[in-house]
Amino acid sequence: MKFGLVAGEASGDVLGAGLIRALRGRVPDAEFEGVAGPAMVAAGCNQWEPAESLAVMGLIEPLRHVPRLLRLRRELARRWIESPPDVFIGIDAPDFNFGLEKKLRRAGIKTAHYVSPTIWAWRAGRIKTVKKAADLVLCLLPFEPPLYEQHGVHAVFVGHPKAHEAPDTMDVDAARASLGLAAEEVVAVMPGSRMGEVQRLGGILADAAARVAAERPGVRFVTPLASARLRPVFERQLAEAGIGERCTVVDDQAQLVMTAADVVLQASGTAVLEAAMLRKPAVAAYRVAPLTYFLARYLFRLNLEHYTLPNLLTEEPLVPEFMQYEAQPGPIADAVLGLLDDPARRRSISERFDKLRRELALDADERAAAAVLELALR
Repeated sequence: MKFGLVAGEASGDVLGAGLIRALRGRVPDAEFEGVAGPAMVAAGCNQWEPAESLAVMGLIEPLRHVPRLLRLRRELARRWIESPPDVFIGIDAPDFNFGLEKKLRRAGIKTAHYVSPTIWAWRAGRIKTVKKAADLVLCLLPFEPPLYEQHGVHAVFVGHPKAHEAPDTMDVDAARASLGLAAEEVVAVMPGSRMGEVQRLGGILADAAARVAAERPGVRFVTPLASARLRPVFERQLAEAGIGERCTVVDDQAQLVMTAADVVLQASGTAVLEAAMLRKPAVAAYRVAPLTYFLARYLFRLNLEHYTLPNLLTEEPLVPEFMQYEAQPGPIADAVLGLLDDPARRRSISERFDKLRRELALDADERAAAAVLELALR
């Protein structure tokens, strides 16, 4: 049995690797090929193209990459139509994968899309595209399948990998010792995993951290960076904010860093849900290019009461959110200080996040593999 996969970015690589391992556990001689990251390659995928080649963000910023991405999509379609997989699985990267899925499905190849696009937040009309592209949608959030079923799209809630991966208990002292942190209070500062995110948001978070440090001289900061090339950029931002010596910067180790923290100050994204699964109170901020924000807000009608997944899933404002022009150092610092000053509030948030973790922890890898195999054998 053969499976084609296309993953975009590090998060898709992790999902793809888990799916490959679960499928191989059920079909030991299965073959896997496509656009893959290092985790998928380690799990046994034949890499035709690295996943990072799809890692472009925003609405306007990716335009210069369009010719290259279109060529890649045509080549992938040609190869798989000539030698069809039993199922093609597009993992996230909807703007790239939906077009590929439609071509493959028209050629008679069964298709699955892993990670629903945020049709519940903006561009709801994309559900028509999904219906044309995918025989199956694997959803990470429990409220998504009913939206698809209303439109005749087969969708399955598989659970969220971040919930399944989160430990039942955490040793904060051990995490701090491992990172060399002796402070009584620790704040994790996570400016994002992409260069554009760090360039736009890193300085703001560093300035916010400096304001927190001025109010609480004993606090220590620690930052995990997903890529070595981000380090000089963020270390310069820390130095400009005057807290370079107060912040420990480490390569990756995001889960260890968040485990060590009392509060997590971070870029809005998947990492906010990861912090919630670790039962950590958080403050989230985000900025995109001004034109991207304008198009999302007004042309594509982005209209959410909450932006972060923990708030959306609990329908409570547990994570203070500072989006776009609201992302200013002063209010962000005040939100962090408010959490540090209120241990009872932090405990209450942690308890609610633990309940959410149990609701989402369904072993997504195995459930996704079961659904994909069911599609293959249909």
